[in-house]
Parts: sequence; structure tokens; C-alpha cells
Amino acid sequence: MERERQQKLEEEEEIKRLRKELIPKAQLMPYFDRPFVPRRSEKQPTVPREPKFCIPRHKTIKCCRCHAMT
Repeated sequence: MERERQQKLEEEEEIKRLRKELIPKAQLMPYFDRPFVPRRSEKQPTVPREPKFCIPRHKTIKCCRCHAMT
């Protein structure tokens, strides 16, 4: 019985501690007195590629007119 009471108290303390951590806190405002200078990226620029406009034959739409003309 004492053990159950002790365990229940520990659980309640844990719940109180977790609730205290989850309270939203205000964030500090950023300093606007210093100008923001973004750093240059170290990544390489993307290389442009030609788009592929060709459609594979097995994905082409078959219609009645195309077959009627041939």
C-alpha cells in the first residue's frame, strides 16, 4: 500500500514537471538595429537541362482517327 502511494506521488510529480516544461514561453524579439547581411551559399548552382518532351510509344494515346487514316 505504501509502495502504491509512493508510485502515485512519483507519477504526479513527473506530470507536474512535464506540464511545467510544456508551458509556452515568449521568444525574444530580434535586434533590428544591426542590418541583416545574408551569407553567400556554398552550394554549387543548379545546372539547367533540356526538358524531355518525347513521349514513349507505349504511353501514347491511341485514337480512332489515327488508325482510320493509315
